[in-house]
Amino acid sequence: MEFTYKTTPFEHQRSALKAGAQSNNFAYFMEMGTGKTKVTIDNASYLFCEKKINYAIVIAPNSVYLNWEKEINTHCSVPVKIFKHKFDEFIDPILTDPLVLNWYLINVEAMSHPSGIKILSKLLGKTGETTLLIIDECTTIKNRSAKRTKNLVKLGRYAKYKRILTGSPVTKSPLDLYSQCDFLDNGLLGHDSFYTFRARYAVMHEIDMGGRSVLLPKYYTNLDELEKILKKFSYRCRKSECLDLPEKLYSQRYIDLKGEHQQTYERLKKNAWSVIQDEEVSYSNKLTEILKLHQCVNGHVKTDEGNIMELPDPKLEELMTIVDEHEGKFIIWANYVYNIEKIIKSLEDKYGKKSVVSIYGAVDTKTRSENVKRFETEDEVRFFVGNPSTGGYGLNLVSASYVLYYSNSYNLEVREQSEDRAHRIGQSKNLLVIDLICRNTVDEMIISALHNKIKLSAQTLGEQAKKWLK
Repeated sequence: MEFTYKTTPFEHQRSALKAGAQSNNFAYFMEMGTGKTKVTIDNASYLFCEKKINYAIVIAPNSVYLNWEKEINTHCSVPVKIFKHKFDEFIDPILTDPLVLNWYLINVEAMSHPSGIKILSKLLGKTGETTLLIIDECTTIKNRSAKRTKNLVKLGRYAKYKRILTGSPVTKSPLDLYSQCDFLDNGLLGHDSFYTFRARYAVMHEIDMGGRSVLLPKYYTNLDELEKILKKFSYRCRKSECLDLPEKLYSQRYIDLKGEHQQTYERLKKNAWSVIQDEEVSYSNKLTEILKLHQCVNGHVKTDEGNIMELPDPKLEELMTIVDEHEGKFIIWANYVYNIEKIIKSLEDKYGKKSVVSIYGAVDTKTRSENVKRFETEDEVRFFVGNPSTGGYGLNLVSASYVLYYSNSYNLEVREQSEDRAHRIGQSKNLLVIDLICRNTVDEMIISALHNKIKLSAQTLGEQAKKWLK
């Protein structure tokens, strides 16, 4: 296969392109930081040069999709026009220039709304035979019952060429694979029905969830067979196999609750224990009690009435101490808006407003993209503060020397994704990952679960929580 690159690839990127370049449907299951975006852009360029496509549509999370503009301009080896959903008016000229590769970038969240579906339907209705349809971070469609998954699987039938991208195709269960691969082509996994697929690869059992019976996987089977099927239409690589990245180091900073804060936590813990012991209480209500404990160790509790009860926050004091101890740039992840905004204010008060950028729900899409650029290019911007669920996907933050978790999500995928924003191609320094942990609290339960690759979900909550709340 002959192809002229605009930017020189690593050897594993050459192998990935060779494996998928000519396929109608293909999956790049390349671990975070190995450069799957470049591979996909090269793939689009190749198909354009082969006169197979004139259009490439990228569907990605809201925090990521605008970043594709920079990557396309950096890596695409053919002339391009780039249109961005929300920022460029959708007009038919996107369809008229055969001498350029037309890119349309749209956020996956728009696929849950009629306006987004209308745009994609209009594009694919006119150009489906010459379009490459790409889903970046395709685990966003792993839930087969979600509206956006159903919409994208349906719309995908109109595109002749499709690609899905993720570093972690299986985040909770091998059953996650079905809808992702169904988007590429129905029956690609050897089953045109989810239920026959599930029957082949999972043994199910019934559990009671607050008065209703739910089928959940008990264990999985025939996974060697499933892996062989996946290899026929995917390329898989891990950082440890293909990149010589600097070492990633870990540190834990323990904090003790004191006085009123400790008393509040013990009171909430006692209440949570009684709720979790009650078999008639729903799992969602049990989760709410764990959430209150988590909020408490992070300096606040949201009451049943929706009010915020402020508590002492020793984590904030420890954070400021750590920042003072170290030179270099920090990524700081926190799960609650309350904490994010207090962290931002504390850092701005001490180091100046220009030292901090952020990504969380209150920051609009355009500003998020600008904040990433500022963090990477401006020396005075030392701190990147964000919610890992919002900013932990698809961003390149290799100027950071430290990743600090003010609080952790229960979600293993979110942790892995957000941790590796700084541990990827371009990182030249050893990366220190720091966890702030309140001793003898729910913090330790979450850290233990994450380190043991356990997903704290409804079906495991009961036993996990009982162990830690005694």
